[in-house]
Amino acid sequence: MLEKIDLSKKMEKELYKQRSDELGLRLGRLQRACKEQGIPVMIVVEGLSAAGKGTLINELIEPLDPRGFTVYAVKDPTEEERHYPFLWRFWNMLPPKGRINIYDSSWYRRVSANYFDGSTSEKQLTDAYDEIKNFEKQLTDDGMVLIKLFCHISRDEQKKRMKKLLDNKETAWRVTDADLKRNKKYDEYIEICEEMLRRTDSAYAPWEVVEAMDRRFATVKILSIVAGVLEQELEKRKHKKPPVIDSRLNKDKEMTSSSLNKVDLSNTLTREEYVKQKKELQNRLSLLHSELYRRRIPVVLGFEGWDAGGKGGAIKRLTQALDPRGYAVHPTASPNDIEKAHHYLWRFWTNMPKAGHVAIFDRTWYGRVMVERIEGFCSADEWSRAYTEINDMERHLANFGAIVIKFWMQIDKDEQERRFKERQANPDKNWKITDEDWRNREKWDAYEIAVDEMLIRTSTTYAPWVIVEGNDKYYARIKVLRTVVEAIEARLKKLDQQGD
Repeated sequence: MLEKIDLSKKMEKELYKQRSDELGLRLGRLQRACKEQGIPVMIVVEGLSAAGKGTLINELIEPLDPRGFTVYAVKDPTEEERHYPFLWRFWNMLPPKGRINIYDSSWYRRVSANYFDGSTSEKQLTDAYDEIKNFEKQLTDDGMVLIKLFCHISRDEQKKRMKKLLDNKETAWRVTDADLKRNKKYDEYIEICEEMLRRTDSAYAPWEVVEAMDRRFATVKILSIVAGVLEQELEKRKHKKPPVIDSRLNKDKEMTSSSLNKVDLSNTLTREEYVKQKKELQNRLSLLHSELYRRRIPVVLGFEGWDAGGKGGAIKRLTQALDPRGYAVHPTASPNDIEKAHHYLWRFWTNMPKAGHVAIFDRTWYGRVMVERIEGFCSADEWSRAYTEINDMERHLANFGAIVIKFWMQIDKDEQERRFKERQANPDKNWKITDEDWRNREKWDAYEIAVDEMLIRTSTTYAPWVIVEGNDKYYARIKVLRTVVEAIEARLKKLDQQGD
């Protein structure tokens, strides 16, 4: 791609002034239109060192309302950021609907500069490409406009610009040893960039190469690209079809694959057995929590299940054994206005644990394929692709080294009714029961179909579903404790065998 680019293009000052003024007015109008339509925009500016990315970003934002955009200068991750999955910090940089975010460098550092300098391994490179493509597809499928620009200059031009910067003590700091090394090995670095462009150029997030030898030409090209993409997106929204609501939840239950029907809910434990096993497992978990921190292993535990299925009780028995400085419990309610302005996974990404910590989610991202699907809060297209999006997110966590376990707390309909009535009769517990809980019971069959499909399509080797037989609370709590303890012990044993 890059070797075929004509880097001799230039633009005269008079034409530049005319074109840039016209494009500036268009961009101002388009920014306002995107805000009105609630369209989020991400503009990635990548390219070679000294290609003028900062100057070109300044030219791009000059006609925009500064209240409607944010510019991020992305460097190598900080020590704190290294304790999170690779894309975690970029999920935290996403624009809400109606805003524009501009990135001076981006997630592509991991597969370009960091790979060149050896800080990204071959294994990390392979994972990063998959994760980047999944990330961009998830965002664009959800309505994000993603514009990717690569600013290109020749080796000689790069060397000349670096020398000019180094010769001035006010600007010398802008040229690093890494920049000089990439210029010295220009051909090698260009090959890496070629591979990056080739592997991540897609219909939903294409690359645009900007000939950056001449500032005026590069500026007008960038303004033209951004204006054209935004106009196209606004036009597309005019003809957007209304969402199709799911109708498959009305199908015959007998004709669907089922994981729940074969669950044996007769398992029980006596009070004495429960107390004994709980003490033993909590003691083991307490010791393991220290080892998780020492070895910097993150843990993600997700709890789903029927209302009154015992999620809270199981979570409490876990946290009783954990150091409160090393875990967080995240109860998931209906999304607020800020959360609705982002991709549905955003609020979960921002709460993922750093290395060595435990995150426990009381209800999770699986609401997308259950309550949102059943209640019609999202379209069939949205919940259908969510299975892949969720699997991709969980694989990203696993690639980072996280232990990921999801629990489905299973009870039968009669047991749920008994617990509902018990809660209503207890003044200390009746806050737990609402009219919505009773309404959800009327949709039990629809939920069963959705849950069965969810379990089948999202139980993976790296993030398995564990069905917890929950009619007996003692049995359920012990199963959850034992599952977590054994998963951590298995990971530590594997690391010991690998010599970590």
